Amino acid sequence: MANRYLLGFDVGSSSVKASLVNADTGKCAATAFYPESEAPIIAVKAGWAEQDPQMWWDNAKLSLKKIMAESGVTADEIAAIGISYQMHGLVCVDKDYKALRPSIIWCDSRAVPYGERAFVDLGAERCLGHLLNSPGNFTAAKLAWVRENEPHIYERIHKIMLPGDYLALRLSGQANTTVSGLSEGMFWDFREGRVADFLMDYYGFDSSLISDIVPTFSIQSRVSAAAAAETGLKEGTPITYRAGDQPNNALSLNVFNPGEIASTAGTSGVVYGVLGDVNYDPKSRVNTFAHVNHTAEQTRLGVLLCINGTGILNAWVRRTVAPEGISYADMNDLTVSVPIGSEGITVIPFGNGAERVLENREIGCSVSGINFNKHGKAHIVRAAQEGIVFSFCYGMEVMQQMGMDIRKIHAGRANMFLSPLFRDTLAGVSGATIELYDTDGSVGAAKGAGIGAGIYKDNNEAFATLDKLQVIEPDEAHCNEYLEAYARWKETLEKQIKQ
Repeated sequence: MANRYLLGFDVGSSSVKASLVNADTGKCAATAFYPESEAPIIAVKAGWAEQDPQMWWDNAKLSLKKIMAESGVTADEIAAIGISYQMHGLVCVDKDYKALRPSIIWCDSRAVPYGERAFVDLGAERCLGHLLNSPGNFTAAKLAWVRENEPHIYERIHKIMLPGDYLALRLSGQANTTVSGLSEGMFWDFREGRVADFLMDYYGFDSSLISDIVPTFSIQSRVSAAAAAETGLKEGTPITYRAGDQPNNALSLNVFNPGEIASTAGTSGVVYGVLGDVNYDPKSRVNTFAHVNHTAEQTRLGVLLCINGTGILNAWVRRTVAPEGISYADMNDLTVSVPIGSEGITVIPFGNGAERVLENREIGCSVSGINFNKHGKAHIVRAAQEGIVFSFCYGMEVMQQMGMDIRKIHAGRANMFLSPLFRDTLAGVSGATIELYDTDGSVGAAKGAGIGAGIYKDNNEAFATLDKLQVIEPDEAHCNEYLEAYARWKETLEKQIKQ
């Protein structure tokens, strides 16, 4: 039997990554990303962040060209294409499917007042009950900004789309989207099971701006003759999967069912859990979207907790507190002599802007409990990592209040999850088993394409070959010490919130 390969793209804000996965062995045959230095973000004003959609397309082609050359795979051998993408971005195209302006991407904050105004005018109960979130700074609010500030652009918009929708458009010449994508843009009404007409009407949006809706796993479109000529792909190759980066990261870690958790801990940290019932946090401290396997018949929601001050705090400690020139591994070794709880030092890690889990408060980072006669650098290094973990657990309590039973955390072995201290503390406080895997977003998108094309019967078959690198069980012998340290941290945090 001829080899079958799955192609996955991951459209990030720093690069576009492409991977080829052998559909039968499940192994990655080649991977590449462009640009090799970080992609530019246009910031015309403070708080703005834009990227040219053409850049994503160009970088996708360059990544594809490299993996095809390195692997020796032919276009005929590619059975399906999947796409992962940076969430919440707004792409506006005209009737010829040309981008009318740069994309307003996820980290652009100009639309915050538009979302906040809608939340007040429409009411918290209506927004949370139907959208499961505040309109916030999501795609719908970004479009409201364009409508008010760039009417000459707005009147020419034929369709709006997310970054992944745009890449699929360039590949196929067809404009479509998914329920998962609409939910991340605040365009989906979960109570009614349709486009959120009440929010569309509030903002004055015409329903024709929304593209046709296709299932997340399905033959959504096929590579067009024009795209085949431009990319070297075979005309007719199906595009069979699409999802935002966080739902796709969960998919990459085989997180599909209620109670399963995916986590990342880079500069910022994310805990993404699956919920089996329609629910929301009444204080909107976490975001809730349709997960990749959410359907009208099966409720699967992705509850997303984001902590801004994660790896960025650890990096700050390395630069300014730890001995000069020390590595992250050496930092971990430095803390071995310090007991759980850092002998009374508490670090509140919220020094990277307002935190949604704190109801958008910006309380900063603080260190308390230092005793000049007892504490040294090793204590602060350990307390910082403990503080990061405790912030995760604080947010996970919100998820548990929504009905999520957190027993297992899936993560890639990267960033903060390389730290034994971080892993052991997270397992110790949460009581959850941590499983570390070798995967990434573009490989996950390729596997998703295999599910959508029917090559795999389900997610378990798709991820049967997922490499489990390590399992960390909660240390029951030290459970009380972890919980006491967390309780002290939480008491310190709550005092600061009340100030």
